[in-house]
Amino acid sequence: MDAQSLKQYLADSPPTIVPLQIKPHFEALTDKEKLYAHWISVACFAGTRIVLRQVSPESEPLYDLIIALHKHTSGDWKALQETAGLSDDDLAAFLGYTAQFLGNLGNYKSFGDSKFIPRISPEKFHALASVSPTTKELWAKVQGRLYEGNTAGEMHLGYPDAGHVSTYYPDSGDITKEEIAVVSDFLEAKKLLPENTRLRKTGEGFEVLIASASKDPSAEERDLKESEWTLDGKLAGKKVKLVFGDHAVEMGKIADALKKAGEYAANDTERGMMKEYVKSFASGSLEAYKESQRYWIKDIGPAVETDIGFVETYRDPHGIRGEWEGFVATVNKERTAAFGKLVETAPSLIPLLPWGKDFEKDKFLSPDFTSLEVLTFAGSGIPAGINIPNYDDIRQNIGFKNVSLGNVLSAKSPNEPIPFIKASDLDVYNRCRDPAFEVQVGLHELLGHGCGKLLQETSPGVFNFDKSSPPTSPLDGQPIKSWYKPGQTWGSVFGPVAASYEECRAECVAMALSCDFSILKIFGFGDGTEDIDGAAGDILYAAYLSMARAGIAALEFWDPKSAKWGQAHMQARFSILRTFLNAGVEFCELEYTKEDLSDLTIRLERSKILSHGRPAVEKYLQQLHVYKATADVESGTKLYEEITGVEPFYRNKVRPAVLAAKTPRKVFVQANTAVEGEGATLKEYEPTAEGMIQSWVDRAYV
Repeated sequence: MDAQSLKQYLADSPPTIVPLQIKPHFEALTDKEKLYAHWISVACFAGTRIVLRQVSPESEPLYDLIIALHKHTSGDWKALQETAGLSDDDLAAFLGYTAQFLGNLGNYKSFGDSKFIPRISPEKFHALASVSPTTKELWAKVQGRLYEGNTAGEMHLGYPDAGHVSTYYPDSGDITKEEIAVVSDFLEAKKLLPENTRLRKTGEGFEVLIASASKDPSAEERDLKESEWTLDGKLAGKKVKLVFGDHAVEMGKIADALKKAGEYAANDTERGMMKEYVKSFASGSLEAYKESQRYWIKDIGPAVETDIGFVETYRDPHGIRGEWEGFVATVNKERTAAFGKLVETAPSLIPLLPWGKDFEKDKFLSPDFTSLEVLTFAGSGIPAGINIPNYDDIRQNIGFKNVSLGNVLSAKSPNEPIPFIKASDLDVYNRCRDPAFEVQVGLHELLGHGCGKLLQETSPGVFNFDKSSPPTSPLDGQPIKSWYKPGQTWGSVFGPVAASYEECRAECVAMALSCDFSILKIFGFGDGTEDIDGAAGDILYAAYLSMARAGIAALEFWDPKSAKWGQAHMQARFSILRTFLNAGVEFCELEYTKEDLSDLTIRLERSKILSHGRPAVEKYLQQLHVYKATADVESGTKLYEEITGVEPFYRNKVRPAVLAAKTPRKVFVQANTAVEGEGATLKEYEPTAEGMIQSWVDRAYV
């Protein structure tokens, strides 16, 4: 790879390290609540090695190398520097890389799925890793994969047969996208859920690796009594075999910690939830896991909120296998009150969206919507908000929960530069971007992900709509012609495009509804009167500016070699920027005077948000929503791939300007808890690379 291309893959220098501040909120818990929070935190972080294995083959031994180097000199990095003969710059480059690695739990960016490589030279890194037999052994495992890949494709996560890296398909470099699809469709027909699985290609066929503490759960504990089949069709004669015990050591630690957490649960609902978690993680049963999620939804307004498991499927190129994550948090009551008002008014807000009642749930299932202060978030990255569970049958029939992560939203680094915003807009942007983002997160999670009905044939001959008089599509005025067949889900039908498409639909809901001043009033902005030039108008303008800016910055996460988007949310935001621009130059335009676009800024006309911006977003949203509701994968995929296609101007002009102006994404230093005597205590760390490493060293159970 040429030096210029390689620059974009260098580790951040320096990384932006911020503390996830939690102490006053943790201290406000009772002793019993602290112990409950502690043991679930242990369970969350006990899955660290699972995340590392899900990123790349080298991530787990690289983690061990970092911990071993710390232990060799008890964290005296200056002594290690002298022993290895490094300069101050060498040590800074190593520590910076380490902080970014630990902040992403792997050597591929959690937000973007592109590899980042050390700025310290291979020779200097080797010298550092030569200080003990243990570190030498670990260096031998990582050195071949730590730096530039053999091909540009290896610098990105994705399908192996496209030249990318994916450890969701371990030891299977020759597995094809078609083989993955055939096996996935076969297992779907068997009603085996895929989130806690990996898939390995063998000489005889395929092994479905199921995460479980037990390597041989009983037939009664399994979701399927059978465990081996012979395929027909395109892969006729190939075997498919279920293999239990993937990540067995980690799943055992997780189950043990959750058993202890159950002893400190506040009520029978929480105890039932912990019991089902333990059953699922011990046996590999995702039906037990779904039962834990039913309990979780019924655990309304807990002092300690948590969820844990194989949840989001963004990083599996096939879009069906989940990454391990878990969080523990306390409730911010003041912020939650505003979200509570939004929940109360949600049924009256959904009719404002651009589709009729036939494309909406018969009854809006009011979720528990809380603003949380995060104690622990284990996984490759920390989002600003969450809407789960992701199981359509639970969401449509029982409900879901929304959470906004307050101390994630408010975490900032000082003097953070803000490219692409005009100088004349900086005041309103700086004052209002955080509250605007909180409004956006609330609307995105509650109404965006919470709205909408999948039109289905729920079982043979049984429909959740009037089949004799099908709903009329608002797109063409004709009766709908497609729907979900028995056993099909949103994810299985829309496949790899599903995650980004759904994030885009939710973002568009937020952009459309934030134009309603009665909604802005719920969050404490204005009196509900339409006033684009007032305080509430400031919030709306900042929201649209933020989305446009995010759409430009999104190009960092598009790879020109593979023509592939590496981040679901950023692909979505790019499409919304294009929607703004398609509304006309009288509303939005990219402005610049220099050939290299180094002075690129967004001109977005505040006075035309309501007349031009909102209608453009609603038209796009209507298409996204109806195609999703009717399982029209052909039309939906065509629409989405066209608007997120990166044309030459964006590829050759805008993207280089974005890369030149990009700022490091934040990585968080998280606290640890420990049991002392009859209670649990908290330990926080300095927001430095050294503090980050120490926080992981102290998690001795990982």
